Amino acid sequence: MNELFGSSRVARGLVSSMAWLCYAFLLVPSLIVIPISFGNPGQIEFPPRQFSLELYRQFFTDAAWWGSTVQSLIVACLTTLATLVLAVPAAYALARSRLPGRAGLQGLFMMPMLVPVIVLGLGLYLQYSNWGLLDTTAGLVLAHVMLTTPYIMVSVMSGLSHSDVALETVASIMGASRLRIFFRVVLPQLKTSIAVGALFAFLMSLDEVVVAYFLTGTDSMTLPVKMYSSLRWELTPVLAAVSTLLTVLSLMIALGIIAMQGKTEASK
Repeated sequence: MNELFGSSRVARGLVSSMAWLCYAFLLVPSLIVIPISFGNPGQIEFPPRQFSLELYRQFFTDAAWWGSTVQSLIVACLTTLATLVLAVPAAYALARSRLPGRAGLQGLFMMPMLVPVIVLGLGLYLQYSNWGLLDTTAGLVLAHVMLTTPYIMVSVMSGLSHSDVALETVASIMGASRLRIFFRVVLPQLKTSIAVGALFAFLMSLDEVVVAYFLTGTDSMTLPVKMYSSLRWELTPVLAAVSTLLTVLSLMIALGIIAMQGKTEASK
């Protein structure tokens, strides 16, 4: 028995060690980029020889960088709103209905999670060239809605699995319409799941680069595409400042998601 417990502890120790190594592998590049962003504005160097906020000043005063940032925020906000309008009712309908092809419809909604993003980008590029949607905000938002819908649906359907169906039944018996039940009974129970899905969709849209690279041009270039282009053609130190700002924003959103998920688990 002691040998069994001992081997179990060793296995858990190995798994924990591997997990921490993976975390370190993911975090070390950020820990290198952050100091660089406060260093010499003339070149990329680590460790930095001087402390300066010049790279951040260049980012906020350069119309190209700031314009791409505003475009990314606009696309991310529009994508989040449009995805919520589409995904929340769809998830509720799939969870509560007994349609014959319900499993097939659910698989269709989840399909963007299975197809390689570069394949989606190429397909959208070919189709958008016929529709005149290349280099437009509307075209990029539609593409991002397709990418983020499955994740919000997963979050909402998870919340629906823990919601109280009896409340919906009682409201229906008392004469409430299906629309009233959805807005007054269902949505209040799903507010945390919807918020988590919305934050995740916003972060995905803000960071997405592959599809955006296929679909955007000079008029609708997002920040990740601008960063990728800069990395290829000029390698400016401003990239370190942009990367640091994106890292901080992503960390804040991730912490918000974790906090809301922890709150949901505690309330169960």
